[in-house]
Amino acid sequence: MKVHVGVNVTDLEKSIAFYSMVFDSEPVKVKSDYAKFLLENPGLNFTLNLKNEVSGNQVGHFGFQVDDAVEVQRHKDRLEKLGFFAREEMDVTCCYATQDKFWVSDPDGNEWEFFYTKSDVEEQSPYANTTACC
Repeated sequence: MKVHVGVNVTDLEKSIAFYSMVFDSEPVKVKSDYAKFLLENPGLNFTLNLKNEVSGNQVGHFGFQVDDAVEVQRHKDRLEKLGFFAREEMDVTCCYATQDKFWVSDPDGNEWEFFYTKSDVEEQSPYANTTACC
C-alpha cells in the first residue's frame, strides 16, 4: 500500500527539480502538465499537477517522520548541500511531542518537515498555533 498525494503546482520544471532533490529520486512519469514519483520508502505515490494558478496553501504541511535524530541531520545536510535553506527546530515541543526537525519549502510555498519524535508530552506548546508546527 502507498499513500497518494497530488499537489497542484504553477511551474512543473521547478517543482520536479525540487522534489527530485527532496525525495532523492527522479519521477517515473513526466508529461507536459504532470509528473509522478513512486517512492518505496516511504511508500508514496506523489503527483504534480500543473495549474495556471495556485492560490493559498490548501494543506498545513507535509512531512517525513524518520527513525532518529541522526537521520534528521543526514537529510538536512543533504538538502543544504543542494542549496536549500533548511529552517531548523531542534528539541521543540509541538503536536504533543518533543521533536527534532527541519523544514524546506517547495516552489509554491508548501512546507515539508523532516522530523524525529523523541517523546510524547501531555501539554501542547503555547506556540503550536502560531507556527507550522502541527
